[in-house]
Amino acid sequence: MSAGGFAPSALLFGGDWSPEQWDPSTWREDIALMRRAKVNTVSLGIFSWSSLEPAEGVYETGWLEEVIALLTEAGIGFFLATPTASPPPWFTLAHPGAMPVREDGTRLTHGSRDTYAISSPAYREASRRVTRMLAERFGTHLGLRGWHLHNEYGTLDHGPEAARAFRIWLQQRYGTLEVLNREWTTAFWSQGYGDWEEITPPRTTQYLHNPAQKIDFRRFSSDEMRAAMVEQREEIRAAGSTAPVTTNFMLPTWNHLEQWAWADELDVVSLDHYLDTTGPDAEAHVAYGSDLSRSWSGGPWVLMEQNASGISLGDRIVAKSTGRMIRNSLGYIARGSQSSLFFQWRASVGGAEQWHSGLVPHAGGDTRRFEAVCELGSILERISPAVRLPADGPLVAAEVGILWHADGWWALETPHLPSDVISYSAEVRATHRSFWRAGIPTDFVRPGADASAYRLLVVPCLYPLSDEQVSWLERYVEDGGELLVTFLSGISDPSLRIVPGGYPGRLRELLGVRVQEMLPLLAGEQVALDTGAVVEEWTELVDAAGAEVLARYARGELTGLPAITRAARGDGHALYLSARLRQDSRDAFLAELAARLAITPTLPGAAERGLEAVRRRGAEQDVVFLLHHGEEPVTVQAEGTDLVTGQEAADGLAIAPGGWAVLPTAPGGQITLGQG
Repeated sequence: MSAGGFAPSALLFGGDWSPEQWDPSTWREDIALMRRAKVNTVSLGIFSWSSLEPAEGVYETGWLEEVIALLTEAGIGFFLATPTASPPPWFTLAHPGAMPVREDGTRLTHGSRDTYAISSPAYREASRRVTRMLAERFGTHLGLRGWHLHNEYGTLDHGPEAARAFRIWLQQRYGTLEVLNREWTTAFWSQGYGDWEEITPPRTTQYLHNPAQKIDFRRFSSDEMRAAMVEQREEIRAAGSTAPVTTNFMLPTWNHLEQWAWADELDVVSLDHYLDTTGPDAEAHVAYGSDLSRSWSGGPWVLMEQNASGISLGDRIVAKSTGRMIRNSLGYIARGSQSSLFFQWRASVGGAEQWHSGLVPHAGGDTRRFEAVCELGSILERISPAVRLPADGPLVAAEVGILWHADGWWALETPHLPSDVISYSAEVRATHRSFWRAGIPTDFVRPGADASAYRLLVVPCLYPLSDEQVSWLERYVEDGGELLVTFLSGISDPSLRIVPGGYPGRLRELLGVRVQEMLPLLAGEQVALDTGAVVEEWTELVDAAGAEVLARYARGELTGLPAITRAARGDGHALYLSARLRQDSRDAFLAELAARLAITPTLPGAAERGLEAVRRRGAEQDVVFLLHHGEEPVTVQAEGTDLVTGQEAADGLAIAPGGWAVLPTAPGGQITLGQG
C-alpha cells in the first residue's frame, strides 16, 4: 500500500452517479446541478455490468464515453468502478454454478446484487475480462481519479467451488492433514479427516460447528475475495493504467474482510459509512469509522459513500438534518478523508433502493436539501488549500492506540462461548467512544506494527493471539509502554484452542494474573467496584499474585477480589480489566488512565460542552476542526481566521449548537476555550 501516493489537489466532493438509469436530458440537468454545487468528482459504473456488456463479449460503452465527455467539459473528474458486484442475467443463465450457496445449502438465484460465488472460475474470468476492457478504453483518461474495484466485497459462498478453493487454502496453510487435525482438534466428536476431499465449508449441521473450521473459513473467504480483487488490479496495470486503485470497505454491522492485509494491496483505503443511530453517538460513530480508515490506509483515505439525508434504523428511515450532513462530512475530513462522497448523486425513482437518499432528492434541485449540498460544496472548496497533505508524519497525531484485527471479530462469532452477548465490534467501539468523549485522538493498530509512538495501547477482546503477537506485546511493555488488556483477550491460539492453566492463557505472565473462572452476568445485572465504577455482562474470578490491584469487586460472590490490576514489566506496565465496565464507568476509567499518562485532549474542556476538536496536520500548517454537537453556544480563541465564515478568532469565535468552524494554526498552535 502507498496511500501517500494518493494526493488529489483538492478535496473530492460528489457521489455515485448512475447515468445508465436516466435519459440524456437528465444527464445534462445533472451536470448543471453538479456545477452549481461545486461537485468535482463522481463514481461511475458500480452496478452497470449489464449496460456495459449486454451479452457475453459484446461491449457497449458509447453511453459511458458520452457521459465522461460531459463530465470532462464541466471539469469534473471520476472514479471508474469495475461492475463485478452485480453480474448480469446472461451470466447467471450461462453459469448457474457461479451463484453463491448459503450455509444451509440453498443456492441463490438472480434478482439482486452480490449474486456471485467468489471462487467460481467462470465468475473470475468474466470479472477479469470486463475489467480489462474498461482499463483499455478508459484507463489513461485525464479525468480518472482512480479505480473503484468491485463494491463492498463480502458475499460468502459455501458451495462446491468454495469447497474446492477452501481445501487448497487449507493445504497451503497446514501442509498435511496430520497438522490440520491437530490444529482443528478433530479428535473431538470423531471429526478426524483422512482425505482433503472430506473437508467442506462449515455448512448447516446438527448442532455446533468446529470453531477452528469456522474461523479458518472466514480467513479463507477474506483471502479469496482479496485474490479476486488483486486479479482486477493486475488487469488494470497490464492495460497500462497507473491511476490509484481502491475498494470500499463497509462498516459497522458486518465484517468479512481482514482489512490490514487488504490495505497492503491498495493505493488508498476507501470506506462506505452509514450512521446507525440518530442520537449523539452518531458523531462518535463518524470518528470511529474515520479513525479506522485512516489507520488502515496509513494516511489519507477516501469516504466513498455516506447517506445524504437519511439514517436507516432497520424498520424505518429517519431524516438526517442538513446541519448534521455538513457537520459529519467535516468530521470525516478532520480525521484524514480526502473526500466527501455520497451514495448517491440522484435518488432513484425505481429499483430496490429507490428510497435511498441522494444529493439530488426526488423533489429535485429546488429544495432545502440541495441548498445544503451547495453549501457543503462551497465549504469544501474554501478549506481545500489548507488541508493539503504533509510530506510525512501522521495526519492526526495520537498517543493512544487500540489493537484491531478481524480475528477478534470472527472468534467471538464462533458458537458456544461463555456469553454470546459480548461483541468484538461493540467492545472496540465502546473503547474508542470513551476516548472520543474525552477529546483524545486515537489510532487503530495492526498487531506487530511499530507501536512506539503510543503511550497507551489497548487490547479489547482479542480472543486469539499468536506467539509473535504475544512477544510483540511483551516488548511494547518492556520498552516503556502502558498496555491495557481486557477480558476475553489472549484466551486461545490462532486455531481457537484454549490455553489451559487459567485465563488469559497467553498473557498470564505478562499481566501477572490468573483467572480461575469466567462469570458472565445475567441480563440487566450490574456489579459495583470499590472505586464506584459499575460493571455489567461480564466478571471473573482473578488471582493477582503478580500484579497490583487497582480495583476490587464490591458486591456479590466476588466481593473483595481483584477486578482491575497492573503489573510492572521492564520500563512499562500491563493492566488487566477483568470486567465489562458500563459505558460511563469505562469513560471515567480510560480518561483517568490517560490523564495519569499525561495524554491530554486536543482542546481541554471542549468535549464536556459538546464541542469536538480535531487537529489535522497539513503541508504548511495545522487545521483544527471544531464541530459542535452540544446544546449551548461555545467560544474559542486562537490566532487565525475561520475558513468557513472568514471571522477572526483572536478575540473569540462563537460556535452555535450544531455549528462548525475550521481554523488554520501554526503547528501546535494554541486554541483555548472561552468561559461559559
